[in-house]
Amino acid sequence: MDKNQTGIQLMQEGKWEEAAKTFAEAIDEQPKDPVAYINFGNVLTAVGDTERAMNFFDKAISLDENATAAYYSKGSVYYDNQSFDEARKMFELAMKKGLDNGDNFFMLGMSLANMGSSKLALPYLQRSTELLENDAEAHFQYGLCLAREGFIDEAIKALEQAIALDPEHADALYNLGVAYGYKENGEKALEMFNRALEIQPDHLLAGHGKKLIEGQDLQ
Repeated sequence: MDKNQTGIQLMQEGKWEEAAKTFAEAIDEQPKDPVAYINFGNVLTAVGDTERAMNFFDKAISLDENATAAYYSKGSVYYDNQSFDEARKMFELAMKKGLDNGDNFFMLGMSLANMGSSKLALPYLQRSTELLENDAEAHFQYGLCLAREGFIDEAIKALEQAIALDPEHADALYNLGVAYGYKENGEKALEMFNRALEIQPDHLLAGHGKKLIEGQDLQ
């Protein structure tokens, strides 16, 4: 096992200092290899030293302008700092440079959604559900985006898929309740709000939705 693989394994075990030391050794041994710089940057990001992390990602890009993982990692840092337009640029660059994976499509879609561009986000979130077919969060966010754009029937399907993958996803249940309410199916809406509240009793929005539906039933 080479040092990069060893370092990644140490990261997965939460052994950040040991991982950093291993990646530093990998850089010493192969200073022209961008992979170790990206990995070292990811360790720094994990421990909150994002400023130094960005320097390592930039170094990787200077060694290989097609180092897609470096663009993705930079985008993730921008996203976590809520610099969504900068994040979008990085995820788009990663995609243009050839990164064709569900995580990058998901993060690009989420960056656009957070910028208020749900319509532009839709195709990327849709693609993420195709590549991450067992990822409840991908289906949930795709469903939210569909609902924002008025595609309620399609949103219901995506949210139902999210719940099939994660039956404890209270936010997906709540939003599915809203979608059913929009379709004037009060019985199904109430069922979803109740399920959300069983999982998360302090879910204020689900509680409010439940009161609204029950209030309509009393009239």
